[in-house]
Amino acid sequence: MEYKELLIDSAKKMVKTGKGILAADESNPTCGKRFDSIGVSPSFETRNEYRDMLMTAEGLENYISGVIMFDETLKQSTTCNDSIPFSEFLSSKGILPGIKVDTGAKNLAGFKNEKVTEGLDGLRDRLSNYYKIGARFAKWRAVITIGDTIPSDACIYSNAHALARYASLCQENSLVPIVEPEVLMNGSHTIEDCYEVSQRTLNIVFEQLLMHHVDLKGIVLKPNMIVSALNCNEQANVEKVAELTFKCLKDNVPSDVPGIAFLSGGQSSDLATAHLNKMNEKYMDDMPWNLTFSYGRALQEDALKTWGGSNREGAQKALMLRAHSNSLATKGMTTDLIDS
Repeated sequence: MEYKELLIDSAKKMVKTGKGILAADESNPTCGKRFDSIGVSPSFETRNEYRDMLMTAEGLENYISGVIMFDETLKQSTTCNDSIPFSEFLSSKGILPGIKVDTGAKNLAGFKNEKVTEGLDGLRDRLSNYYKIGARFAKWRAVITIGDTIPSDACIYSNAHALARYASLCQENSLVPIVEPEVLMNGSHTIEDCYEVSQRTLNIVFEQLLMHHVDLKGIVLKPNMIVSALNCNEQANVEKVAELTFKCLKDNVPSDVPGIAFLSGGQSSDLATAHLNKMNEKYMDDMPWNLTFSYGRALQEDALKTWGGSNREGAQKALMLRAHSNSLATKGMTTDLIDS
């Protein structure tokens, strides 16, 4: 009972109104691509320096409740504060350290253009070790693609089953599981297509979570918003995105879940904030859970470009501006972003 109460308490802290989660769990190859875009050579040292810049931004704890890290990052230390392990440094600021534990989305055998996320083998031991070195929550991402004849039931059920097994193992090891079923923005499908597939996916995910005895009070859901595909000819406005996203969640996410921390997907930084803000502005009084953010690029992009390998002060300022804006969006208080 004690560990369940700790899980529930941690989950509530992660989605507390006014705060969100910084996703800094890019794999080394992904981090390398982002560094290439700003002309910085990717190495252990430059990755460490960049992550240090993000996590040591003064006042970060005012807007960020948790940081998701990659395996390498969780084992790294600060560069400007007496080499303190990141997990220890974040904890000292009241920020929960987290860890990405899946090993990536791989081709689903027998189903063209569909993926299933792997990483369950040996997960129990890995979770136990991550807890020992400071992690207090974990993340697992499933990806669902919309196409002419997809997603298949097999794809949705395979990913939902894996998410449920992962979540159960996390709770067994006193880690809050972030459950991330992402319906991708790739393609030309309409917002209505996204709504239908997201609703179907969430329904099956929660069916599997309950089947595997996952305590919903001790999880955080990290879904996509209901948006038009990147190549859709008609892009839904902020009002419609907010309306359909809230409806999809209200109809499919149990009230036991303490909070929902959206991923930004392929949205611009401004749009991701505007959509979150509109949902909280219009529907907060009707929500059984808190709505917040768990953004990667939508929080980091300005900081990365400003940093350029050396401008720490400017990059931290850019990060804090984005974090503050999204903090306000969790209260429906951000203004002058994008017209509805």
